[in-house]
Amino acid sequence: MVAACAMALMLFPALALAANADNLLQLPGVQVRVGGAGAAGEMSSALHILLALTVLSLAPAILICMTSFVRIVIVLSMLRHALGMQETPPNTVIVSLALFLTVFSMSAPLEEIRSTAYEPFVAHRIGTEEAAAAALKPIRGFMVRQTREQDLALMVELAHAPQPRAIEDIGMLQLVPAFMLSELRTAFQIGFVIFLPFLLVDLVVSAALMSLGMMMVPPASIALPLKILMFVLMDGWNLVARSLLGTFH
Repeated sequence: MVAACAMALMLFPALALAANADNLLQLPGVQVRVGGAGAAGEMSSALHILLALTVLSLAPAILICMTSFVRIVIVLSMLRHALGMQETPPNTVIVSLALFLTVFSMSAPLEEIRSTAYEPFVAHRIGTEEAAAAALKPIRGFMVRQTREQDLALMVELAHAPQPRAIEDIGMLQLVPAFMLSELRTAFQIGFVIFLPFLLVDLVVSAALMSLGMMMVPPASIALPLKILMFVLMDGWNLVARSLLGTFH
C-alpha cells in the first residue's frame, strides 16, 4: 500500500503534463498486489518508522508528564524569581540544566529500561509490545513512589473507576495526572523554602533604606547584589541541586 501511494504521487506530474499536451487524460493501468513476504516486511518496516516518529513527536509530553522534569524546572524558575533576576539565567540554561538533572535523577529507571527493554529488543529476544511493557514498568514505579495517596484517590474518584485493590490496578490515565499534581505541590513547597532567605534580605534592605530616609532609592538595586553575594558565598547552586536530587530518594 505504501509503495502504491508513492507510485501514484510520482505519476501525478506526468499525468498533468500529458493532459496539457494532448488535452486527453489517459490513466495507465496500475496493478496493486497485497500479500507475500515482501509486502509484509515493507508494512512492518513502515509501522516501525511510524511508531518511531510518533514517539519522537510525543517525547516532550512524555518528558514533562512522566519524569522529574516538572519539579526541577519549577524550582529552578522560582529560584530565579527569588533572586530578583527575570532573565538570568536565561530560559535555555534553566531548561537545559533541568533536563540533565532529570536524566541524572532517573538514572536507576533508565538503566532498568536499558537492561530489561532496550537491549532485549535490539537483540530480537522480545517484541515491540513486550519491550514497551518492560520499559513502562520502571517509569510507573518511579511515578508511584513520588505520588501522594490523596492525589491518586482524587483521580480515581473523578474517573468514576472501581476502587483498586492494589497499586498495579491503577491505570495510567489516573496515575499520570496524580503524579503531576504531586510534583507541582512538592515543587511549590521547595520554592517557598527557597524564597524565605531572599525575602528576608528584601525586608532588611527596605527597612534600612526607610530608616536612613533614602525612600527614593529602589530597594531592588541594593538587595539584588546582596542576594547574589549571599547565594554565591553559601554555594547556592550546589545546595539547590543536592536538595532537589535528594527529594527523589
